[in-house]
Amino acid sequence: MRLLIFTLYFMLLISPRVTFSQYEFSGYVDTKNWSGDIYLSLIEDYRQLSGVYPEQIIQKTISDSTGYFNFSGDNLPVQNHMYRIHIENCSEDEKKLVHFNGFCPESKEILFIANNTDTLNLPFSFDREMFCKIVSGNQKSNAFIKVDSVIDEMRFAFASYRSQTNRKINAKKWFTTLQHYVQKQNEPLTELYVYSFLSNKSNNLYANYLEDLKHNTYYDDLLVRLQKKYPNSTYTKQYNIELASDKFLINPKKASSDNLWIWSLLGILFLSISFNILQYLRYRKKRNASSTLEKNLTQQEQKVLDLILKDKTNKEIASSMFVSISTIKTHINNLYKKLEVSSRDEVKSLYIKR
Repeated sequence: MRLLIFTLYFMLLISPRVTFSQYEFSGYVDTKNWSGDIYLSLIEDYRQLSGVYPEQIIQKTISDSTGYFNFSGDNLPVQNHMYRIHIENCSEDEKKLVHFNGFCPESKEILFIANNTDTLNLPFSFDREMFCKIVSGNQKSNAFIKVDSVIDEMRFAFASYRSQTNRKINAKKWFTTLQHYVQKQNEPLTELYVYSFLSNKSNNLYANYLEDLKHNTYYDDLLVRLQKKYPNSTYTKQYNIELASDKFLINPKKASSDNLWIWSLLGILFLSISFNILQYLRYRKKRNASSTLEKNLTQQEQKVLDLILKDKTNKEIASSMFVSISTIKTHINNLYKKLEVSSRDEVKSLYIKR
């Protein structure tokens, strides 16, 4: 019996990844040109694939002297999701301005697909270029990079002759090429990546997309694939609503029963947006209130607050500040009273989206 217990214990020590799901995303950045924080974001809205959106950020880190950085943990979704790693050179004051619309000129990013068990590395590529190569056991991780190469070929074809006739001729060809290419990848998230590009209203191809939607069953088939592989995901729900909305645009004279269904979906979308706006306004009000209360904190209480936001325990905080645990508890109680909260979770909720 003792031998069995020892054997199991030894196996746990030498192979924790087998027993516990854990991801690890690591890589290198060019420290000569990029010295800011590095962020890991979980993308749940495929209309926000590229850019800087603070609400998507789930981890932040910095690189060491060699440029190496690492994200790890076991809190990601089990299924594949879209992720972004980006670095920026913006100061804290600049972030408030440039992040307003999700655009940051001083940033570099890479998009990929991953899940809670993936190990992924972003090494330097040729001439120390960063965020251009993905090494991962998940074959879907570098799908976006492959798709981008096909899209670049498409852009080159359109740029050769900028006439309307050329666009019409090439649009059908490239729509078919891209759709067939991503469908062979057997990953609906990659198909959504292409769909978000082709159906973007600011894209010159938007009119071609609406025309393609009239006759091409690909879009309905994609919905079926999403519902089968990701039945409860935000991606599937968002795509379902958008597809219904676009179909209404191209054929508003459908049967009244269909129109009612479409308007119901649009109503749900409106309610969802309204709810998000309300939540945001509540958050702003709560954040402004916390900023006012924070001014009443002593220097020691402010240090305790900063360490709480870094998920430090009372023991770790006491060790860092060279005081006793009882003193830290006193500071925390005073902190709670001044911020008008009663737990660490409530403290974090005041600052997590800052």
